[in-house]
Amino acid sequence: MVRVPPPLASVRRALPHLLATLALACGGKQQAPPQMPPPQVTVVTLKSEAVTLTRELPGRTTPVLEAEVRPQVNGIVERRLFTEGGLVKAGQPLYVLDDSVYRAEYENARAALAKAEAAAHAARLSAQRAGELRKIDAVSEQEKEDAIAAQRAAEADVAAGRAMVERNRVNLRYARIAAPISGRVGMSTVTPGALVTANQDAPLATVQQLDPIYVDVNQSSGEYLRLRREIASGEIAAGDAGTPVTIVLEDGSHYAHPGKLQATDVTVDEGTGSFALRILVPNPEYVLRPGMYVTAVLAQAKDAEAILAPQQGITRDPKGNASALVVGPDGKVALRQVKVSRTIGDKWLVDEGLVAGDRVIVEGLQKVQPGMPATTIELGSAPPPPPGGQQAPPAPPAPE
Repeated sequence: MVRVPPPLASVRRALPHLLATLALACGGKQQAPPQMPPPQVTVVTLKSEAVTLTRELPGRTTPVLEAEVRPQVNGIVERRLFTEGGLVKAGQPLYVLDDSVYRAEYENARAALAKAEAAAHAARLSAQRAGELRKIDAVSEQEKEDAIAAQRAAEADVAAGRAMVERNRVNLRYARIAAPISGRVGMSTVTPGALVTANQDAPLATVQQLDPIYVDVNQSSGEYLRLRREIASGEIAAGDAGTPVTIVLEDGSHYAHPGKLQATDVTVDEGTGSFALRILVPNPEYVLRPGMYVTAVLAQAKDAEAILAPQQGITRDPKGNASALVVGPDGKVALRQVKVSRTIGDKWLVDEGLVAGDRVIVEGLQKVQPGMPATTIELGSAPPPPPGGQQAPPAPPAPE
């Protein structure tokens, strides 16, 4: 006998009863879908610490002393007596000019002086004789006075002759051009055979004293006023006057010898709104040369309770406003608006918005939003064990 399948409508009517039977067999309860655990983020717990507030100021090196060598008499250069780039001492001859004309003038002045001295000696004897003869009325009073006047005129000629001798001696000495100061001499602009003139515009060479050397930097007057206001209010303490100044070279390396703040200009530049600071730096190896670009790191104040936040935990919006995401005591993420003033190493110095004990998120920022719960792990600590307290199985060895 052939069995005929039931109609489709009967199967549809029986389907609800079948589902109810299956639900009762499973315990009569429907299981809820599993919930995702809170995202895990890496945080840094802030703490107050004492820091020295420094300021990096760019500047240029300048010599302590600089003198341009120029001739003071006319002449032809005969010899150059120095090595370009070498050390010279004050008064050391650098150039020798042809001095034949000046030597002849000097000898002529000496001869004229000798003649004047002889005439003065004769006039002195005549005045003495006239005085003695006047006592016995052998000469008139007028003749005595004329003899005395002739003596004084002869003595004046002697003084003029001595002055002429000294003048020609100076000109003769100027024929040997000497270094005005001690230091390093630069390149020579003339060679033997060149004609030089007294007080010409172009110097023959330049001598610079490079040990020690100056570093001239500029600081904003607005920043200077803010620093003074913070010191006056007690927010920070003034730095020590004798604190060394670190010099950073163009390649980023630190110069071996620290400098010392030497002077502060009293006038603010109207164009830049800054004033000059001068730093004296030892330069025994002559590493620093005039005109080099360097950076001076000045310690200007001290903050005993500074709050430093990692740079990766501070973000800025398109308007430049800084903010940070922190995990509060309730385990939820909160947005903080902060104000930062400067960087110290790889951290921001926080002025407002964060306090000691705040947990700033530095990794996993893209996983959370303000108001969301989050689990935290301190930066640099070991990761927590997996759920259940069991350690993750070791990774299988790599196939050989």
